[in-house]
Amino acid sequence: MPTDHTSPRWSVRSQLAQAMGRIDAATRAVTAPLHLSTTYVRDPDNQYRSSFVYGRPDNATVREAEEVIAMLEGAAGALVFGSGMSAATALFLSLAPGEHVVAPQVMYWALRNWLKVDAAAWGLTVDFVDATDPDAIARAVKPGVTKCVWLETPCNPTWEVSDIAAAADIAHRAEAILAVDSTVATPLLTQPLSLGADVVMHSATKYLNGHSDVIAGALASARDDERWAKVKRVRATLGQILGPFEAYLLLRGMRTLEARLRLQCQSAMTIARHFSTHPRVAEVLYPGLASHPGHALAARQMQGGFGGMLSIRVRAGEQAAIEAAARVQLWKRATSLGGVESLIEHRASIEGPGTPCPPDLLRLSVGLESADDLIADLDRALQGNE
Repeated sequence: MPTDHTSPRWSVRSQLAQAMGRIDAATRAVTAPLHLSTTYVRDPDNQYRSSFVYGRPDNATVREAEEVIAMLEGAAGALVFGSGMSAATALFLSLAPGEHVVAPQVMYWALRNWLKVDAAAWGLTVDFVDATDPDAIARAVKPGVTKCVWLETPCNPTWEVSDIAAAADIAHRAEAILAVDSTVATPLLTQPLSLGADVVMHSATKYLNGHSDVIAGALASARDDERWAKVKRVRATLGQILGPFEAYLLLRGMRTLEARLRLQCQSAMTIARHFSTHPRVAEVLYPGLASHPGHALAARQMQGGFGGMLSIRVRAGEQAAIEAAARVQLWKRATSLGGVESLIEHRASIEGPGTPCPPDLLRLSVGLESADDLIADLDRALQGNE
């Protein structure tokens, strides 16, 4: 196993760049080795002193990625999964049938659908609320029955901001946990555990990996407690662990997270400001703008930037939005977010019937291209044939 663990005196930026500064003990390599074995030899006395038994519940490369995520979140521990959906559902499957969940009206669509349809088969009840309003959360909580309050902040795809500390207080007074999907904020912009959350979830496919070549998810827990032990059992039993090669790529991606995110935040702010006064744009949704209703809260809760995601609402409506997306050249028409390439998506088309997403909305994931080039490309697309 690697040695020369990180020193607490180094900044997060330095720890990330060197994957926590570890050197492989066997080879003295500066890059973590890739451990592919699915099974491990017992000691002669029938013990497993290496702590590794089988690949379904555990893997050395997976542990490396988990330890970096735990460091980033200030967590007691982290687990990585085969997808963000796998990570989120593992937490809900650790709840008991008959227990109650409070979740946002606006959140990642696939998870919202799972909570509406499949959670009921597990015996969970779910109420969806305006999670930007702490009073709405408090009214929905059922003391003794509610066991999880779920937040997503900023929320996809309208980028509203929820008060993590207020929601944590509400959840804890009802003896429930607060779990936060912090995919868009990343651990570098928001630290949910320090604000009172119990669990943080990431679709690690997005910013943590950052290169659109890994599907992965992660959970990080404030405590190594009974709840966390249940989540570990769910992952082991259902075989939800991330593969070692994917964990290796995730670890490699996280080494550049700080540098990538810093530029993406800067570019997103530049793009948001430009289109906030564009004649073809009715509204720009970005927490970094003073006009955003959640700006003051975001400024308190997010440190170092407001993220690389924003949305624009096209003044001429849904068809004009779809046509604008069809005309871009540098932006790529694709789903997902957080990669080095900039993506544009007519989100309502993806989410389908019942979506709360406005039909005139285009979701923008800002990558590492020149902000000026991205602005020029989208400006031409909005102008059409003029």
